[in-house]
Amino acid sequence: MNDRPTPPSYPFNEAVALDVDPLYAKLRVEEPVSRVGCPFGEDAWLVTTYADMKTILGDSRFSRARAAEHDESRLTPLPIHTSILGMDPPDHTRLRRMLTKVFTTGRVELLRSRIEQEAHLLIDALVAEGAPGDLMEGFAVPFAGTVVCDLLGVPFADREQFRGWLDAFSATTVMTEEEVEADTERLHDYIRKLMIGRRENPQDDLISAMVKASDEEDKLSETELVELASVLLIAGHETVSSQLIDSLYVLFTHPDQWELLKNRPELMPRAVEELMRYVPLISHVTFARYATEDIEVGGTVVRAGESVLPAIPSANRDESVFENADRFDLTREHNPHLGFGYGIHRCVGAPLARLELSVALDSLFARLPELRCAVPVESLEWKDGMQVRSLLRLPVTW
Repeated sequence: MNDRPTPPSYPFNEAVALDVDPLYAKLRVEEPVSRVGCPFGEDAWLVTTYADMKTILGDSRFSRARAAEHDESRLTPLPIHTSILGMDPPDHTRLRRMLTKVFTTGRVELLRSRIEQEAHLLIDALVAEGAPGDLMEGFAVPFAGTVVCDLLGVPFADREQFRGWLDAFSATTVMTEEEVEADTERLHDYIRKLMIGRRENPQDDLISAMVKASDEEDKLSETELVELASVLLIAGHETVSSQLIDSLYVLFTHPDQWELLKNRPELMPRAVEELMRYVPLISHVTFARYATEDIEVGGTVVRAGESVLPAIPSANRDESVFENADRFDLTREHNPHLGFGYGIHRCVGAPLARLELSVALDSLFARLPELRCAVPVESLEWKDGMQVRSLLRLPVTW
């Protein structure tokens, strides 16, 4: 391995708005598995095609747990081995089994009326304050935050206290290693105290259910429980709010599709799936997987102990799978996107995310049919130095 030439630095370019780097399209054709140098950790193989992505994410010979034995290839100052995201079976199976017991489709559907109520309360507040308003801080963030806090049993009143800590999970260049460690520990301490309280005084929430399931059956350690609850809070708060605000941006910048969806509300399920495909929520790559044996991927042999980085935004624009892949099309029928991942690490909260996105858009259409961006879209500002893409603000009028 030492005689290899120095690979090109990755990411190749800074993410701009919701653009997908055109170099991915070139690589999918000419070099679908290419060697890259990462900002942190070891060099890696970058995987860009849809077919190879499913292999990497679905083949047990590519391990997440083995990353802890290496200087993991990554874009963040510290490796993210947190809880279920850094596990292989059987440990992953144990945690996933507990989540599927308490994070059921039925439990999610019971939240529908509460989610709809929250959407309308936030729209009421926007209308009361008058146009222009900010859909980021005035809608997307409190909407996603309230839902996940209700589900987990985290006091929403504490949001301003813990919200800043959540950035430690996806910060690339905006936080130092020491800052990431400190904020992560603050978040874990906060969750640990909540769990102690729920063990003594159970309530009808996910944290109580997790504690109960762990104590009675799955026997998770305190660290596993705390890290798992932290991951769920981060995903439900920051990831969902970013997906929602990015989706609104896409609709504002595709007015023909916006009008189509308003006129044909039956297209909402397809719209949600197309937004999950089209929005490159993760700017570049998801977590590294390490080969446990020599494996051929896309015509390249990945040696045992080498890492691969799955570029999901590239896979979701693979022309061999998605016709007119770079076009945002709400009438798209064949859409096996990887927006929620694939394989054993596929997002367990996908049903809730779909419900939140559809309820939010339905509610905004119903209450504010003339909703539109209040400033030129090219003037909108995006968060820097984060793996998750998101606007800082989305000023709107109606």
